[in-house]
Formats: sequence, structure tokens, C-alpha cells
Amino acid sequence: MNEYRIPASPGESELTEKRSRFLGHVRMVESEEEAKAFIAEMKRKYYDARHNCWCYAVRSGAERYSDDGEPQGSAGIPMLEVLRRRGVTNAVCVVTRYFGGVLLGTGGLLRAYTQSTADALDAAGVAVVRAWTEAEARCSYAQAERMKTEAAALGAVTEDVVYGADVTLKLLIPQEKTEAVKARLFDASAGSVRLAVTGGSFRAVPV
Repeated sequence: MNEYRIPASPGESELTEKRSRFLGHVRMVESEEEAKAFIAEMKRKYYDARHNCWCYAVRSGAERYSDDGEPQGSAGIPMLEVLRRRGVTNAVCVVTRYFGGVLLGTGGLLRAYTQSTADALDAAGVAVVRAWTEAEARCSYAQAERMKTEAAALGAVTEDVVYGADVTLKLLIPQEKTEAVKARLFDASAGSVRLAVTGGSFRAVPV
């Protein structure tokens, strides 16, 4: 199944640990060249910082990282591990540290760089890139929330809700689960809600 996860939008974070400031930035990239360009941009922007640590992962399989002068293993690898654990690719993260005069030790640095990366990724959100079925389900106002919940249980995303005499849910459904969602909505509504397929697309959808 051709599916992967990427940052849904640019994400930023700020963390202060014993007077050191950690500024995290996450971006979606399509290639190593784009990742390197973003890293260079952050280094220019934060030229006066003590460290600009970074990591990236792209779909070609390339993974790179740098501690940028921090103790070995205290920054780049922990940052990359955040992307790996979240299953995110086509992503670059730069964490800038302004030294506050207090040594954090390797353990403290590891925690700070991990947290900064995780916070920046949380701010960015995650999108799933895959083949989606576009569909609509008409239901009563009383049924709407349950139908959304039933569809979400099978991985469907409610892209829009149109309110009129009744409610129209505009759904994006993982392509291979279209029939399962159709059956689930039909069963959960005692046959009153029918799914109508309106199209299909391959794109990134925030989840």
C-alpha cells in the first residue's frame, strides 16, 4: 500500500531549560536538497546561536543528522528518533539553542532536543499521503455525530459538513476501506444512511 506520513504544515516550538532557549522548526520537504536549503536558511537566521542542530528524513531513504557541536549523540540522533517514532518522512527539523550559561549534561540535552522536536512536530501536525475515495453520506442531524464516529473508526476523515434540511458528510476514505465504510454506515443507521462515491484522489490529508 503506497501510504506515507508528512508534516501537515510548518511547525515551531520554544523551550527554556535552565536559561538555555531551544527553538524548534519543522518543515515538509520533497528532497535532500530542500532539506539542506532549509537548514542553511535557519543557520543564517540564527547565526548568533551557539548551536543549530538538525535532522531530516526523505522518502528516498536518506536520513541525516548533526549535533552541531553538542556532545555526540545528544541532539541529532534524538531528534531523528522523534521522526522515526512518529513514522514521518519528507521532514526536516532544526533546533536552535541559545546557551544560557548553565551546562545541561548529555541527558538534559537529549531530553531538551527530543522535546523541542516533538513539540514542533505537534505544532505542524501530520498528514497522510495516499489514495482516498471521496464520498458523501446524507443523514439526519441526530445521526451526524455517530456517522462521523463510525466512519473515523475505519480511517475515514470528515472533510466537510453541509447543513441543510438534513446533514451531508463529505468524507475521505482510505481507498481499500470504501466498501467497509459503506457497510458500516448502512448497518449503524439501520439502513437509512447510504454512502455515495463522488470521486477519488491521491493527496495529503491531515489526520
